[in-house]
Amino acid sequence: MSADSGAYLPRVVDAELEGLLRISGAVLIEGPKACGKTETGRRVASSEVRVDVDPQVPAMMAVDPALLLSGGTPRLIDEWQGQPQLWNVVRRAVDDRQGKGQFILTGSAQPVEDARLHSGAGRIARLRMRPMTLWESGQSSGEVSLWSLLAGERPSTVVTEPDLPGIIDALVRGGWPSVQGAPLADARTQIQHYVDLLAEVDISAVSNRRRDPNRVRQLLSSLARSSATESSISTLATDVGEGTGSFAWETIVDYLDALSRLMVVEDAPAWSLHLRSSATLRKAPKRHFVDPSLAVAALGAGPEELMRDLNFTGQLFESLAVRDLRVYGQRHGVRVFHARDSSGREADAVLQRRDGAWMAVEIKLGPGAVDHAASSLLRFAENVDERTGECLGLLVVTGWGLAHRRDDGVNVVPLTALRD
Repeated sequence: MSADSGAYLPRVVDAELEGLLRISGAVLIEGPKACGKTETGRRVASSEVRVDVDPQVPAMMAVDPALLLSGGTPRLIDEWQGQPQLWNVVRRAVDDRQGKGQFILTGSAQPVEDARLHSGAGRIARLRMRPMTLWESGQSSGEVSLWSLLAGERPSTVVTEPDLPGIIDALVRGGWPSVQGAPLADARTQIQHYVDLLAEVDISAVSNRRRDPNRVRQLLSSLARSSATESSISTLATDVGEGTGSFAWETIVDYLDALSRLMVVEDAPAWSLHLRSSATLRKAPKRHFVDPSLAVAALGAGPEELMRDLNFTGQLFESLAVRDLRVYGQRHGVRVFHARDSSGREADAVLQRRDGAWMAVEIKLGPGAVDHAASSLLRFAENVDERTGECLGLLVVTGWGLAHRRDDGVNVVPLTALRD
């Protein structure tokens, strides 16, 4: 998908980028292709070089890589991983210049680990970027702040009207800047091309190892069906190999690693917590694409199919909510986990601050499931030992409905009213 040629839509990471440029010599913006990294970097850059498209780059690398760093600062070095040696060149330049905000690097793939590449610690700050949230794309009113909820504030009373077709549109279209405002049919075509490119080119190019495009498509389809579940490697291998012969466990791990380095899958890790009971914790991650539109495209689905299978649509809505919670939480130093114990007590998401304080979240497509979700959260919270950290509250995220605090203390907020 090409970059959006329209007006720049403000992003949550804008403030994060500006803050990091004030304290670091360089900032690396990492994220999947087409999520808006280049335009976000350009907003504050004074000059740029596009490593992946500028025909002069290979010659300049052969003569003197430092030539690519000449220009006004911050200098944007777009898709730096096309010339991995640039990492150390930038690091040394930061050391030599002894100034802040010298460079902005963007990368849509994490190169294979190379011992010759210095970590960049203390010189190059990392900033993760994802597709647009509902608030960034104008599909959330932004009347309820996640930060205020984490601070213990009661959510403002907001009523969002039932709009299942709007939620389904958001699942199919995704948060890709280039397709916002485009006809849904055109958006679907672009995202399908994105998935095809993943299978045919990107997953092999990320580590210079040939991978079977058909098997990649099968894995993407299996991951799509497994959205917001704890499907194991063995389960994925069985699903992918069904009817086509065996698919080795090691091959699944290799393909998943490549997809992770392309940043198109982003599993939610299991939360580490202390329990009051003798129940044991599940340690498997929950499967998520970085944007649910990739799952929809991997299955060749559209609005009609999602409307006919609301259970699966609920899984995708959970991935949509996790995507937005990750973006909103990242700005405030909050990470997103999931939790489930052997007794069935669970939270679809757990938001945890650096100091250990946490908030448990249940995610339900329709507001009719709020009572059950709230009861589930209360049971879950009762079993969390205080050694884990301070509980900042309990939250049910819905697709629409009333934003409020229930009599039992559980907050309820529609995703279409949430912001950072």
